[in-house]
Amino acid sequence: MANGSTLESSDSLRAFGAALKTFRERALMTQEQLAERLNYSYASVASVEQGRRMPTAAFVERAEEALEAFGVLRAMARHVGRQRGLAVWFREWAQLEEVAVALCTYECRVVPGLLQTEAYTRAVMLNVPPPPSEEQLEQRIAARLARQELLGRRPPIAFSFIVEESVLLRHTGGEDVTRELIDHLLASTELWNVELQIMPLRQPYHAGTDGPMQLLETPERQWLGYAEGQKTGQLVSDREAVSVMQMRYAKMRSHALSPADSVELLQRMRGAP
Repeated sequence: MANGSTLESSDSLRAFGAALKTFRERALMTQEQLAERLNYSYASVASVEQGRRMPTAAFVERAEEALEAFGVLRAMARHVGRQRGLAVWFREWAQLEEVAVALCTYECRVVPGLLQTEAYTRAVMLNVPPPPSEEQLEQRIAARLARQELLGRRPPIAFSFIVEESVLLRHTGGEDVTRELIDHLLASTELWNVELQIMPLRQPYHAGTDGPMQLLETPERQWLGYAEGQKTGQLVSDREAVSVMQMRYAKMRSHALSPADSVELLQRMRGAP
């Protein structure tokens, strides 16, 4: 996913975070205690309170009940747009992701946004000119991390990712960032609905030389495609064009390392703890 531009104000996100903090303190709870009650991580609760992460619908409902917030959090959440922080050309695809039953992603530039760590996301965004302001940076990071809630969505999405080995060998952000990223990728492969394949550096047969692509299946069993370039994104709905993308993706799956071999490669790249 692109780094984002033409962003909206994050005031509503910060306002929701401030309200959450107020109700938490009213309930005499620490962030750790609230995280345990909501079955979310401490980092997630802290990020929402700081206005850096979009609250999911499940988060809002659990917080509303746990804090007895009189419907305030639920009402405020309706004004926290999930599209803030996303590039304008990506927003239509992001909306489709929310209801998808299957999502396939091939990336040769960066690790897909749905699999990024916060540190890796920050490094990627700071590397690409023009440099964002601190507010823009935090807003974009919040939007990207919020999309990752899709990995645990119910009903679940079947995910397939193909990532070029070269993306990881680049070591974006440095050694520590890369080590954390690989640990995160290995943890992601343990999710039953996530399949990750690495395209090896030396692979003479490659159907993805036209660049990154995404495919998704809607609840109506319609397949759509998406391709992205420099500050542009194209939703592909033409059946013939989507069929070509599906053929290319299927070919890449057969030429990439198997999921098991991909895990082994990641473990070797990770090295000793």
